[in-house]
Amino acid sequence: MFKKILIAEDHEVINLSVQRTVKELEIPVADQVFYCDDALEKVKKSLRENDPYDLIITDLHYDEDHHQQNLKDGKEMIAAIKKIQPGVKVIFFSAEHKSGVIDSLFNHLKIDGFVRKGRNDAKELKKAITMVAQGEKYLSLDIKHDLKELNSYEFTSYDITLISLLAQGVFLKNIPIYLQNNNIKPNSLSSVEKKLTGLREGLKINNNEQLVAFCKDLGLI
Repeated sequence: MFKKILIAEDHEVINLSVQRTVKELEIPVADQVFYCDDALEKVKKSLRENDPYDLIITDLHYDEDHHQQNLKDGKEMIAAIKKIQPGVKVIFFSAEHKSGVIDSLFNHLKIDGFVRKGRNDAKELKKAITMVAQGEKYLSLDIKHDLKELNSYEFTSYDITLISLLAQGVFLKNIPIYLQNNNIKPNSLSSVEKKLTGLREGLKINNNEQLVAFCKDLGLI
């Protein structure tokens, strides 16, 4: 089991709840902060003192208040922390429901667990901490189902680029110009139209506006 963890959560009641959950696991040291910048400073201090954290439990979204912060959310915070302590274990404890967002945390930040806030979340968090301490990844069954459905669509980076441009209001006829300027291939209008048609047909979506909305709901763009 972990010996030293850091809890980063900006809502006081939830912060206290996570502390109680951790205490029940008899983890010797469980520090807590309410701001992302403070979490980074705690990690830096622990490294200077050669007493690093084993695990960080953090929310994804943080509310803004009168305290000016450089790091705006848990994603930015973990990215900064992993630059100075790449091997630290990370569990996100969040109400986030978009499968695309959750998937990117595992793929890009290489996190170890995600627990969705809600019914039975204390039990889920305990299970997540225990499994991550054993070197496993943790994802609750409902999220696993969502990610499996997301990955079944097999969106490529090229697909996301096209859909993102549409979401930004770029006219279909102008997308090839952007692709050519950024050396992205294929970049002909016919290739772009063929790709978007294939995506719509595969997802059973009628038009590009619905395609953009669908991808926004997944958190892909």
